[in-house]
Amino acid sequence: MRVAQIGSGTPEIAVLAGVHGDEPCGVRAVERLLEERPTVQRPVKLVVANEKALERRVRFVDEDLNRVFPGDPDAETHERRLAHRLVEELEDCLTFSMHSTQSYADPFAIVDGVDETAARLCPQLPVTAMVETENFAEGRLMTEIDTIEVECGQQGSESAAQNANRLMRAFLTAVGVLPGDTVSRDLPVFRLTDVVPKEPADTYEVFVENFTEVEAGAPFAAADGNEQVADEPFYPVLMSPYGYRDVFGYAAEKLEVLESPTAAD
Repeated sequence: MRVAQIGSGTPEIAVLAGVHGDEPCGVRAVERLLEERPTVQRPVKLVVANEKALERRVRFVDEDLNRVFPGDPDAETHERRLAHRLVEELEDCLTFSMHSTQSYADPFAIVDGVDETAARLCPQLPVTAMVETENFAEGRLMTEIDTIEVECGQQGSESAAQNANRLMRAFLTAVGVLPGDTVSRDLPVFRLTDVVPKEPADTYEVFVENFTEVEAGAPFAAADGNEQVADEPFYPVLMSPYGYRDVFGYAAEKLEVLESPTAAD
């Protein structure tokens, strides 16, 4: 784990990258900010988490870091020990955690619940949606630390790296670390309701678009050509043929559209 700081004083804001070693977009954004060393109005902590996995260009060394919080300092696995250190490092900070995905190119935010902080900050980010994962958050950082996660785009792409930089700077502006104003937007909010399983097969297909409603009776995916049909309407989230081993992704319901504030605080 690598920890740096810009600005003097005790940070109440943190930026986290490299939770997964095959998602370098956030690391590039953090490194660019450290190179530029902009003048800040309040201090910010910058953390690159799983350096071992990043060096090996794998998602994790022993197990998924974002599924083992709060961790254990005496655990046998690298990620559980690291999770414990991260909780200690971030415990007093509102944390902005950057990720990427194989399922969707446009950035979106992920929160444990739609609280006042999420409702205020997420509409100020260049994201297309906010997803509440409360019922599916076990072991994630956000169960221990006040966290806003963002999916920055397609894993390994140049656009994800560019998006990570834009998202990070918008967040730091919204919380008063960087000077200036943000651009606000109305933001649809979705809540995860179920996982969408997939059976063992050689080939998988997905026929639907994330965040676009699937009607009851519509085929939405296939395993070895065997179609799966929606029993009831749902919104697909993080759905892709090969993004996860045992599931296509998640089903969600649409809750509301947040009306954005007019400017950053």
